[in-house]
Amino acid sequence: MARHEKASESPDSEFRHGNGNNYYDPDLPRADAEYDDLGVVCPSHTTERRLMAKIDLRVIPVLSVLYLLAFLDRTNIANAAVYGLSTDLGLVAGSNQYNTALTIFFVPYILFEIPSNIFLKKLKPHVWLSSCMFLFGLVTICQGLVKGYSGILATRFFLGLAETGMFPGSFYLIGMWYKRSEAQKRYSFFFSSTTLAGAFGGLLAAAIGNMNGMRGYLAWRWIFILEGVVTCVVAIIFFFLIPDFPEEAKWLREDERAYVKARLRADQGRSAAERSISFGDIVTIFKDYKIFVGGFMYFGLIVPAYGYAYFAPGIIKTYGYSPIQTQLHSVPPWAAAFGFAMLVAFFSDALKHRFLFTIFPICVSITGFAILISVHTNHNLEYAALFLVTMGTYGAMPVVVCWFTQNLGGHHRRAVGTAWQIGFGNIGGIIATYAFLSKDAPNYKPGYSICIAFICLSATACATYFVSVLVQNRNRNKAPRDLGLTEWEKTEKGDMNPDYRYQL
Repeated sequence: MARHEKASESPDSEFRHGNGNNYYDPDLPRADAEYDDLGVVCPSHTTERRLMAKIDLRVIPVLSVLYLLAFLDRTNIANAAVYGLSTDLGLVAGSNQYNTALTIFFVPYILFEIPSNIFLKKLKPHVWLSSCMFLFGLVTICQGLVKGYSGILATRFFLGLAETGMFPGSFYLIGMWYKRSEAQKRYSFFFSSTTLAGAFGGLLAAAIGNMNGMRGYLAWRWIFILEGVVTCVVAIIFFFLIPDFPEEAKWLREDERAYVKARLRADQGRSAAERSISFGDIVTIFKDYKIFVGGFMYFGLIVPAYGYAYFAPGIIKTYGYSPIQTQLHSVPPWAAAFGFAMLVAFFSDALKHRFLFTIFPICVSITGFAILISVHTNHNLEYAALFLVTMGTYGAMPVVVCWFTQNLGGHHRRAVGTAWQIGFGNIGGIIATYAFLSKDAPNYKPGYSICIAFICLSATACATYFVSVLVQNRNRNKAPRDLGLTEWEKTEKGDMNPDYRYQL
């Protein structure tokens, strides 16, 4: 960020006065003003760095904790299974009943992604997200009280329904606060709450294992009950803490809100935040083939991601560990994935490039699965391969989603496009739940083969998307700049506006 001298139009050019109120216009020049890298004037009482730190502290930690608890409540069934969930509920040994219980979560989770983001925009994020959070915490508690197979199926279904808006809603919200060049670190920190949830879930499950039999409940029941209670309490607190869109952020000054909106407008074009999303908008958005490519980018990574999240404790248990040792050994790969994802995000933002930072982690993940599919007698090497799987898969996923989301211009295209990518991608979760069957233990060759195939699909989709946006950027560079479009028409087109340039 640099300081430039610009002539002031008038002594009060920083503010326009009307009816006794000050109105800040970031497009007006000031003497000795501070400008960001897009040439937008920063309010005189602060700097871009300080203001972004203020936004970071309000937006990212809250949404990260929200998604950490969502992912924890979604995947803690894997930890519960180690403590005898299947036996206690009378699930038939050797059947696919456990896998079906995992699968049913994804049915409402996939179907209601786009409607959820529409409700998010209509009801405001702090209302919608905190309400959904309280509901999935309540359903998680109910999971600890079920008596049989039908009970676990019902609670998993409603858990998927309650959680449907968490991930796409949070990604959509983050994308409306940050420029494309600075978003990856924030997205990766938020997304890496999944890896922290995996690590935290393993530690918590190991501790809860000592509560086995307390008040007549087995340890697996306490996992659901305690983690659900924590989620409900946090949801009530988060009603007051979850940020809304920049246009509605009362914790920012008027001139700060104007600056945030101006810098986003300079980076991504106008957002059309004031207009509701219509059915016609949805139809128009799906006429862009890149929307479908973005779905496959995420879809291919979801299979190994959920395959690991749901079955890692069971895989690790085959290495000869006790239940509590299994929970503890599930922690380090998750922790390594968090560190690796943040490292990838740092370099991706520093170089302002995305494509290569999807391909490199994907190659790391493929290496891990290649070891697992070929080595079955060296448990230390197999355990090390789990590190590569988690690091690669969970390192690539936030880059894929950030890259696609931040290339969508405007509120309506971003809301629908983000929900579509996450919703369609999570169909891979259904595949993942049947990839690792009990009859394939302990080698799980079919499961590892399926994961490799879908990771390669993701890599192909990423390459296709890269070529698509590269060609479109070059074509737009060659085309005439002035096509006679009004500002309203440019806003409605979002990233289809001929002045828009995609990030590579």
